[in-house]
Amino acid sequence: MKKRPNILTIAGFDPSNGAGLTADVKTFETLKCYGLSVCTANTVQDDISFISCHWTSIEIMKYQIDMLFKRFEINYVKIGIVENWETLSLLIEKLLELNSGVKIVLDPILKSSSDFEFHASQNLILDSILSKIYLLTPNYNEIQQLYSDKNIEDTINYISSRTNLYLKGGHHLDELGKDVLFTVEGKQYSLNPKFKNCSEKHGSGCVLSSAITGYLALGFPLLKACYRGKRYTEKFLSSNKSLLGFHSKK
Repeated sequence: MKKRPNILTIAGFDPSNGAGLTADVKTFETLKCYGLSVCTANTVQDDISFISCHWTSIEIMKYQIDMLFKRFEINYVKIGIVENWETLSLLIEKLLELNSGVKIVLDPILKSSSDFEFHASQNLILDSILSKIYLLTPNYNEIQQLYSDKNIEDTINYISSRTNLYLKGGHHLDELGKDVLFTVEGKQYSLNPKFKNCSEKHGSGCVLSSAITGYLALGFPLLKACYRGKRYTEKFLSSNKSLLGFHSKK
């Protein structure tokens, strides 16, 4: 039997299980990876409403990360919501301390789909974070908030000079569903939507970033992992007409 790669998700808990760490673990399991998790926040929400967010202390999260890295081989980590950029920086430092070669995929969640705001950008801390992660996966709304002093083109160039950038097109007004991968080598790849019967889903951004992380852990190069991750997410989006999607690789 082929050994499944371990993937750690550091993300929030959503009681509806549509988003956050449970959505990530569902995705990893479907892709035949083994999901480990550290909870950044306990939320009061469902698929349509977000009431409150109760953050986990950095000490507990670092203790959990220590335990997991001592027990398991972890080369890929996906990060979702965190309390602030300072906490995120500390978490990344801990991960690199335990495995200097770990690849980190960061989904910079600044606001929930129900408009609950988590934290504002702080450029100096964000600058230091970008050079330590492997891939950043914002949508069009999020990327415009990351560097409010820059226009979107300058922001894309700035970020992609420091790390790989996967820009999600689900909120793009002109080319809805068209994603673009910008690599640190200066290359650009468009990933166009294929499925026609997709509908809005709670947690779709979490699923996409965790699917990309899963394919990376399975040994696919970045572009192919992004392509397959997008197709996986489109199947998730087309699985039914409700806000909570079903996971299936087939």
